[in-house]
Amino acid sequence: MAEFMLLIRGGDDDTGTLSPEAAQQRIQKYVDWSRTLRDRGQNVGANELEAEGLLLRSRAGEIIVDGPFTEIKEGIGGYFHIRAASQDEAVDIAAECPVLDFGGAVEIRAIVQHS
Repeated sequence: MAEFMLLIRGGDDDTGTLSPEAAQQRIQKYVDWSRTLRDRGQNVGANELEAEGLLLRSRAGEIIVDGPFTEIKEGIGGYFHIRAASQDEAVDIAAECPVLDFGGAVEIRAIVQHS
């Protein structure tokens, strides 16, 4: 089986305006989807990411720290590390991601396996 990283982008732009019950329902969709992937042996791990982050750059050997950057519409909000038989299967798995119901996107990246 190959491994892929599903990067969860955008979505949930109206989370701050949702009632606590509606927000919990959205969270539950992710929990249920994650559990389904785990039950199928496809979920290696997953986490939500903080809205703010830092960016490190190297300029002429000097490390420059930019940030913190606040969340942007297409920022990465979390990730799922999955197993799939092929890229096509990874696409099928990503198509089930709840973020797609909330205006977001899923970036699919194969993880390079070094022997």
